Amino acid sequence: MVNAIIIATLNARYTHASLGLRYLLANQGEWQAQTKIMEFTIAMRPLDIAEQLLIGRPRIIGLGVYIWNITETTALVALLKALAPDVVIVLGGPEVSYETAQQTIVQQADYVITGAGEVSFRQLCGQLLHGQKPLNKVIAGEQVPLAQLTLPYTQYTENDLATRSIYVEASRGCPFKCEFCLSALDKTALPFELQHFLAEMDRLWQRGLRQFRFVDRTFNLKIATTVAILDFFLERLDAATFLHFELIPDHLPDALKERITRFPPGSLQFEIGIQTFNPEVQALISRKQDNAKSAENIRWLREHSAAHLHTDLIFGLPGEDLPSFGAGFDRLMALNPHEIQVGILKRLRGTPIIRHTEAFGMVYNPQPPYNILRTDRVDFDTMQQMNRFARYWDMIANSGRFAHTLPLLLGDAPFARFWALSAWIYAQVQQTHQIALPRLFVLVHGAGQAVLGIEQSVLEDALLQDYAVTGQKGQIPFLSEVRKNRATPQDGGKSGNQRQLRFLN
Repeated sequence: MVNAIIIATLNARYTHASLGLRYLLANQGEWQAQTKIMEFTIAMRPLDIAEQLLIGRPRIIGLGVYIWNITETTALVALLKALAPDVVIVLGGPEVSYETAQQTIVQQADYVITGAGEVSFRQLCGQLLHGQKPLNKVIAGEQVPLAQLTLPYTQYTENDLATRSIYVEASRGCPFKCEFCLSALDKTALPFELQHFLAEMDRLWQRGLRQFRFVDRTFNLKIATTVAILDFFLERLDAATFLHFELIPDHLPDALKERITRFPPGSLQFEIGIQTFNPEVQALISRKQDNAKSAENIRWLREHSAAHLHTDLIFGLPGEDLPSFGAGFDRLMALNPHEIQVGILKRLRGTPIIRHTEAFGMVYNPQPPYNILRTDRVDFDTMQQMNRFARYWDMIANSGRFAHTLPLLLGDAPFARFWALSAWIYAQVQQTHQIALPRLFVLVHGAGQAVLGIEQSVLEDALLQDYAVTGQKGQIPFLSEVRKNRATPQDGGKSGNQRQLRFLN
């Protein structure tokens, strides 16, 4: 069958299956049979993507444009217009929905649909295939009641279910107005009809899906709905079940707690955005958050549930300096979440955060991902160091590879000590990526002694326990020469290195 319409996007990774494309396909109506989804990754060459898109000689190509793929998609559109100028290029997605006119990619394309695209893209395809050309290049997407949309979940293929991350949503939008977030532009959170949604989830379950990643911004806003969804999965729970939700940190009533405690280890993951514990900064960015209640709830989740907690902080917010962020980091660290994701503020197109630019001396990268470069409280050098801190924190703390060593590294001042460690590591290697795991152990070993003053034998004992579960073979790279060669009564005269290598078997 010839596909007159292709809808495509460049995902960050192959494992990410685009929910947006599947919404478009599900709502194509009479044009669905002529529409095909094609997904690529940002690692692919735009020239190769263009070749694949044009093989079937489509008449319309719709492209989803996001902050992570805007650079590559801009290059792709230029190639498509050079190779096949008669093919109509339609753009959509958050990256082209705001500040639209000045963008190079918009100037190259034929049409742009801003905002919701399910209905407007179908209508545009109908006009174009009937030889009609809309007068306006930029089309405001029509946002219809959610009940009028066809849900997209049947568009996930068997291969998708078997090999990729599957995203679902029980609601859209957010009632909160945090100024760094695109959801600040939403009027409220709108739920899909619950029983219809659960019926779709049951169909996915019957097809074998066990990992459900909810993209709702406020999953625990309406507790009755939250409880109903959790009950749905509790009734079907098996060893392969995995659910990911984003939680509001200060809203955890007893009915929700009771359900959470019934999920076994490995089945539940919560993403919890703290962003900042500074009340003055929260007020500046219109973030309403009960800090004491948030901390209490995170502590409760760690002590009374098996849920994996992924927490978020943002550095570079207006009004926040390094000591303030460090205090917030230590406060969050004391609650013992499994992960702390240190994010750098980004100026997403359309977000109200721009109103603080002049007052707080905020300078952003003009290129994607539009990350903050400096503020009146944080200079560029400090911002660069925080980028390195965040990367090393992912590698050492969030990875879980240094479970025994991390408490020694952090001591009673986690932020200050890891800040010093990250500065030392960067001074040695001048890079934050492509550090092999054995090399990382060597660096942690060096930093632990050189800047943190950890006793060598204590540090090496902890590192050996962590190294034993990495699967690395052969010589242990971080042991001191003295420790490698010494004999001990416990090993009957064997070298220290031989004794320690038993951990690796």
